[in-house]
Formats: sequence, C-alpha cells, structure tokens
Amino acid sequence: MKISEFNYFLPEELIAQKPADKRSESKLLVLYESGKILHKSFRDIIDFFEKDDVIVLNDTRVFKARVYGHKRTGGKVELLFYKDHFSGKYYALVGGRVGESSIVLINGYEIKIFKDKENLYLVDEPAELVELIMERYGEIPLPPYIKRPVGKDDEERYQTVFSRKHGAVAAPTASLHFDIELLNKLKNKGVNLVYVTLHVGPGTFLPIKTESVEEHKMMPEYCEIPSETAEVINKAVCSKRNVLFCGTTVVRAIEWASEDKEVKPKRGYADLYIYPGYNFKVVRNMLTNFHLPNSTPLVLVCALVGKDLILKAYNEAIERKYRFYSYGDAMLIWKGSY
Repeated sequence: MKISEFNYFLPEELIAQKPADKRSESKLLVLYESGKILHKSFRDIIDFFEKDDVIVLNDTRVFKARVYGHKRTGGKVELLFYKDHFSGKYYALVGGRVGESSIVLINGYEIKIFKDKENLYLVDEPAELVELIMERYGEIPLPPYIKRPVGKDDEERYQTVFSRKHGAVAAPTASLHFDIELLNKLKNKGVNLVYVTLHVGPGTFLPIKTESVEEHKMMPEYCEIPSETAEVINKAVCSKRNVLFCGTTVVRAIEWASEDKEVKPKRGYADLYIYPGYNFKVVRNMLTNFHLPNSTPLVLVCALVGKDLILKAYNEAIERKYRFYSYGDAMLIWKGSY
C-alpha cells in the first residue's frame, strides 16, 4: 500500500487549538461496521454499555518533557525527553543544530548529549537531574499543530482524569473526553473499567516517510498489561460482552500482549505495527480521535474497519465541522459484542 492512499484534505480551521469547555461535551461520531454513521455527544457513550461490559483505558501520565536551552555558542536547542524504562537512562529528541555530541545549557545546568540516530540523542546525565530539570523548567509537549503557547490549563486538560504513571510525551487523547462524572455513571451502571499502561514515545510525532506503508518501522513504546486487566477482558470476551478499547495506544498494547484471542499479562516494549491487512486477535470496538493524514494512528484505525469506511467517516466529520486531532472530537468504531 502507498502511504498516499491515507491522505485527506482538512481545512486548517478544524484543527482544534484548545479542548472543549467540558470534556464530555465533545462531539462523538459513531461508525458501525455496516457503514452506518450516527452523530452524538460524547456523554451519550454510556448508552452503548450494560452491566459487566468492559472499558479499557491507558493510565499513562504526560510529563513536562519539552525543555528549551541553548548551546555555548548561543544557538537555541529544544529537547523532548523520554525514558528507557529498562536502563533508566533518558533520551532526547533534539530540535536545533547540534553535533554528534554537545552540551546544552538549561538555566545554569549543563546537559551532555550524544547522538544515537538521526535527531535522537542519549542524555549522559543521571535520571534524577533530568527529572529535576523537567519539573522546574519543562512544559507539557503539545503537538506542533497546536499553534499557541502552552498554558497552565494544558497541564490539566492534556492529561486524562485517571492518569497516574508518569512517562508519556503525548496524551492518550481518545480518553481526554472522559470526566469523573461520566466515569462514575459508567461504574454505577456496572461497567468494569480496567487499565493498561503504554507510555507514548516520540515516535507518535514522526510521520510515515516511506512510500510503502509496510516499510515503516514503529518506535517501540514501554507497556504494562496487569494480570487483573487481562483476566477481566478475557472473561468478558468468553461471556460475549461488549469491550471498548480506548485509543490507538490501548489497541496496540492489547494486541501486542494477545495470543489466540486471549490477552496475556505482559511487560516490555511494544513494537507492534498495525496497518490494513492485520488480523486482530481481541479488539473489536474502539474509541479514537481523528488522526493526521499519512500517520500510524490513521493506518491503525483503517485496519479495524477498512480505509474506505474511515475516510467516508472523516469526510462526513469535516462536512459537519468536527474538531480534529488531540484536542478535537471523538469517533466510536462499534462492532458490538463478541
């Protein structure tokens, strides 16, 4: 497949620059496998669930990973930090002209970096120092298509209300629409909420540069599937309940940890790349936002119900002035119970 097949035109004014006033008041486009489309408010998602159904969420938390500094010569440098969870070392995606090795000055601190590949660098400093610098001088790394300075509100709104494990450089944005009130209503209805952890890495900002979709290489991301989460999902699948997987991060994590239609407890670096032609082991229903053209999240959702249906839904969303990307509206891809 050519990556150009996953292109579409989006008017710039539909790129959401800020979140909805209230999380659960975003729009929700419901796409059925038949091609039927409904238009709802996000809070209406509760109507799709009954007692003992399951919703799977990613509890990662975005840290203030973007830090600005400069070289000794005065040139500006941008660092986007992320952690290797096995070695404990930090790496940085670097913006600015630096050599194979360099020292970046950040408010009196000196950070030594060494080139790993392309603009990815190993940070040759203790993790404690990097974390101190991020906490004092870092900012939430909003995506580059949000053309405004990061505000204090973003520290809350670019996190899910259930985020708890620091480690992501981007939010699992499909779940930004859940607020505490809606989650409590789901719990009161008897819906089981379970969690995985996938720390979104800098690969989320990297477009597919190969002409062929299949030739792209995904950057691995740290992932944990707890045994209790696997158990609840497997029981729901066997009981033919509805299970909703919230976001491309959750879909990728669950499919990475699944064998023979069963989710296994697992911990490690998820390197699974999902594109059309992939045979899903467990995932049927998915909550997602509207994604950038030619991106890995877009080819993933196209793998679930087909490129033609997804692009049809995107075109209808554009006609109805849905808001796109991280702070935008949501799509529910619904196939029902197992």
